[in-house]
Amino acid sequence: MSAPAGQDLDLRQIEQFLYAEARYADEHDYDAWEALWTDDAIYWVPAGGDLTDPAGQMSVIYDNRNRIATRLSQLRTGKRHAQSPPSSVRRVISNIEVLDQQGSDTIVGANFVLAESRERGVEMWAGRVTYRLRAADGQIRLAGKQVLLVNREQALPTLAFLI
Repeated sequence: MSAPAGQDLDLRQIEQFLYAEARYADEHDYDAWEALWTDDAIYWVPAGGDLTDPAGQMSVIYDNRNRIATRLSQLRTGKRHAQSPPSSVRRVISNIEVLDQQGSDTIVGANFVLAESRERGVEMWAGRVTYRLRAADGQIRLAGKQVLLVNREQALPTLAFLI
């Protein structure tokens, strides 16, 4: 996904990027998904209600770029017990809106609904995602992704796929 150098990202470019990111995750295209991230990226899925300090609270996922690579390496082996065989997943992303511009980063919000099919049945996931997007080397990159699950304050079933 190309991005103009030194210009704000437009909504259509953002939408196309988010749709591609979702498709890569849904189709287990780990190489393409990993290539979207910047070197300083943070991927955070909080547990509970406090959203101020990911280092000081329980998180479902709180990964820096190295941990993202490790997570994907584990998934690529096909031997990660919770994802053997991999979940069949499809997500719908909606209500995409540009929230802020922070330096070179564009902050974007969107809602999602995700259906996960496993041997145990179908699990529905829903929530709000805040993306930190950055134009780098003529491409849109993902510098941050925070996923707020609607049921994050409850006990969650195993979340071993890319949300």
